Amino acid sequence: MRVAVLGVGLLGRAAAERLHDSGHAVTVYNRTVSKTDSLRAHGIAVARSADAAVASTDCTLLFLTDAAAIRSVLFTPGSPVDFQGRTIIQMGTIGPDESRALQQMVAEGGGDYFEAPVLGSIAEAKAGTLIVMGGGTADQLRRWNAVFASLTPAPLLVGPVGQAATLKLALNHLIAAELSAFALSLGLIQRAGIAVDQFMSVLKTSALYAPAFEKKLPRLLARRYDNPNFPTGHLLKDVNLFADEAQRHGLNIAGVERLRTILEQTIARGHRDEDYSALFESIDPID
Repeated sequence: MRVAVLGVGLLGRAAAERLHDSGHAVTVYNRTVSKTDSLRAHGIAVARSADAAVASTDCTLLFLTDAAAIRSVLFTPGSPVDFQGRTIIQMGTIGPDESRALQQMVAEGGGDYFEAPVLGSIAEAKAGTLIVMGGGTADQLRRWNAVFASLTPAPLLVGPVGQAATLKLALNHLIAAELSAFALSLGLIQRAGIAVDQFMSVLKTSALYAPAFEKKLPRLLARRYDNPNFPTGHLLKDVNLFADEAQRHGLNIAGVERLRTILEQTIARGHRDEDYSALFESIDPID
């Protein structure tokens, strides 16, 4: 199929390469043109504008940072994208109300909209093992199954637009909550002089263990957060969206407020664009 990818950050770039290598005709667009250089070298077409990218393909995948970025790319005053007869598939993390508003705007332009946020990062995108959560109809999921099949073993239809966006926020809240809890425990272990190997040995045999702990442990021990899989700034954006949605549903978000503070402190320390495991610097500061 002819597929456009708008937004070639860490995940968008990996997805574009995977789709291209799977046999799809891929066109990419990014506001910062230099970020498309490696994709052009990979044999992927680069569009001069978002409108040109959308017009040249069967469906367009959005891997843009947030709803504001989506609006600035798709609905630029004076040069809006023509959605007539086109399908927009939103694969980043935005709020459910933002997704429903985007659906309406695309529909008003004569287009079709489907949300499909993903769980996973660069390695999963390159391997085609992302978890794709669909918001829309079963017919839409079937129509674009050939595209999703390149990125995931089994896309999941969650419900109507907004439901998949909500599920993604709930999962990303756990990303922050789990790692912050692990980092705090690790900090205590190290300061108390207990062997980290002993701590991990006990943890791995218990129901408390999560694979993310072992995956992030080398970064925490080395305090190295470069080459991120998921930047701290993006996680704070998602935690903020989760807090807004949870509060709207009448939930107590006191715990989320603490997470937000930790991430804000981490960014203030200069780690906005580094891997979110840098939150360890706020939990166990060494300066």
